[in-house]
Amino acid sequence: MEEHQHLPDVNRLSVLLAVILLAYALTPFVNLPERGTSLQLPGLFIVIRLTFPALISVIAAILATTGSTWLFQNHPHFRDRRTRIYWLLPALTAWAVGTTLGTLEVGPEWWAVFALGGLLLVMVLLAEYIVLDDYDLRHAPASIGLTAVSFGLYLILAVAARAGGLRLYEILATLVPTMAVLSLRTLFLRLNGRWCWPWAVGIALFVGQLAAGLHYFPTPPLRYALLLVGPAYAATSLAGSIEEGRPLKNAWLEPLIMLAAVVALAFLIPG
Repeated sequence: MEEHQHLPDVNRLSVLLAVILLAYALTPFVNLPERGTSLQLPGLFIVIRLTFPALISVIAAILATTGSTWLFQNHPHFRDRRTRIYWLLPALTAWAVGTTLGTLEVGPEWWAVFALGGLLLVMVLLAEYIVLDDYDLRHAPASIGLTAVSFGLYLILAVAARAGGLRLYEILATLVPTMAVLSLRTLFLRLNGRWCWPWAVGIALFVGQLAAGLHYFPTPPLRYALLLVGPAYAATSLAGSIEEGRPLKNAWLEPLIMLAAVVALAFLIPG
């Protein structure tokens, strides 16, 4: 089979990136009053807040969804039946960057996250475009890169959620669905297009339990995020190995090593 090296149209990629970054750039200059509603449940009082940064995050995710579909349609090997999952990670990246920006005061840190978010979005779009073609020469490194960016993105989102002082139900509403999408996308890449919904839901619930338990400990944001990312990656890797049919005695080795390394890093960083 002939191997390929396709890249997205530069004009389309530039337009898509510029529109999303423009949406982010509006955040410091528009100050709308916060709106919200409350819901009283047995033993639980929920306040749903609607802020302008939250609205921008949703708009950015919608722009990434429609824009990535428009970008991928230019791929020579575009196939409708396989592209439903390829917009998930760009949309999630756009939403996570917007959510993180919404927790920061405008200053050097805000602009650093703005620049890093734009770079992450470009990397995700390029990698997703490459993995559309199973016979692209860069398919394997692009898949590995997507996995790394996915969990790096989750780390940033978890740090922002912890540092933002969100209530537990807000943290769970942010981190649990996000983990379901990331694990689903990672397993889809690793297993050559197989959907693993049960694993994705199970891993997301497992991480949600960890997030709930850690919420009540005085854990610094970065340590908190690492203690979620380590088990999340280990569980996803183990699920992939099991689905590939590897013997259980070998399947746990890589996840255990990565889990130990990330947890050790979490406790080595200054508290």
